Amino acid sequence: TVGSRLAAEVVALVGGDLRSPEADIARALIALRNGRTPDARRWRDDANRLERMIGPAPGVRADLDGVGLVIALAFPERIAHRVERTATGATYLLASGTRAGVTGPLAAVEWLAVADVTRASGRTAAGSGAIIRSAAALTELQMEQAASHLMTDRVEADFVGGRVQARRERRIGAILRTSVPVRASAQEGRDAVRRVLRRDGLTLFSWPDAADGLRRRLAMLRRELGDPWPDVSDAGLIETLDTWLASELDALASGTPVDRLDLTSALRRLLPWPEAVRLDDLVPERLEVPSGSRVRITYPEPDGDPTSRPVVAVKLQECFGWAETPRLVDGRVPVLFHLLSPAGRPLAVTDDLASFWSGPYAQVRAEMRGRYPRHPWPEDPWAATPTKHTKNRAAR
Repeated sequence: TVGSRLAAEVVALVGGDLRSPEADIARALIALRNGRTPDARRWRDDANRLERMIGPAPGVRADLDGVGLVIALAFPERIAHRVERTATGATYLLASGTRAGVTGPLAAVEWLAVADVTRASGRTAAGSGAIIRSAAALTELQMEQAASHLMTDRVEADFVGGRVQARRERRIGAILRTSVPVRASAQEGRDAVRRVLRRDGLTLFSWPDAADGLRRRLAMLRRELGDPWPDVSDAGLIETLDTWLASELDALASGTPVDRLDLTSALRRLLPWPEAVRLDDLVPERLEVPSGSRVRITYPEPDGDPTSRPVVAVKLQECFGWAETPRLVDGRVPVLFHLLSPAGRPLAVTDDLASFWSGPYAQVRAEMRGRYPRHPWPEDPWAATPTKHTKNRAAR
């Protein structure tokens, strides 16, 4: 024990907001004991009053070895570890996560118990944005005595080169004490992967076209129909990791590279039954256009603009005579057409094909027929044969 007298003296000093030269509470205590400061009498009276309140304690000590322990017991979240030393001072990381600087003799100490820390305007000489105003040296044993409730020991994981790498980390609050590579247990690996996904989101996955397409289609159904179609937004998928990604979490935890996961099969676990039998009717992957081509439908991103439409990008000539704009999700959502030139460049964007043929098409024809003379640009698009070929090839 540090003894009731020392505890009373330290509390009187800190509670009285007395100045500590070079932030060193132990030095301030020596000066007060020797009566060399104007505040010595007030401090001594406060200490005597506090000692009477505490009462006698075994092993009473008057030395200064326990100053840091008293402060650490009062402010365990302010226990600080030196992380950088410079010619002008040192930077410490507090258990609370704050970084703060100190100059003078205390900069030589590895562990500090901080009584007062304050924000600084600009950066301190020690390179941090906060200043330690008063503190005392702390031994590692004293730190463990005061902060046992802040100690954690757990396996952490991160994705390095597309694989999970695990480390066992021991911390005092935000202060990392040790970190060693380990082979995580199955449960530790799963928990670690979940933490990484919740921290970094789903961007660590490389979504192949099939998985990305299925996710977009499901997002459209969720947007238009609601339950029971699943929420496949980033937030929704992270919330239901154990439902749709359970076996893949195990695979990742055991070292499988992230780019080898079958995310399409994983997403299919979210399909609601029996409603899922209508998936391809409600949100087909492709749309057959009048030329006979089956063109891929690009659905909006799951976390994108909620008013976005599914898009079909197709050559204008493949849609001649098409009057009624197709609608998806039981007629709720009209397809937005990007009508392309023979070179694949956009000529028009419309969700009303009939109006396009009757109006803007004439201007498009006037501008394009000279640029692409080998392709059909009929005056009457209603009577023309839809084709993806040139005029000569179509004639053959």
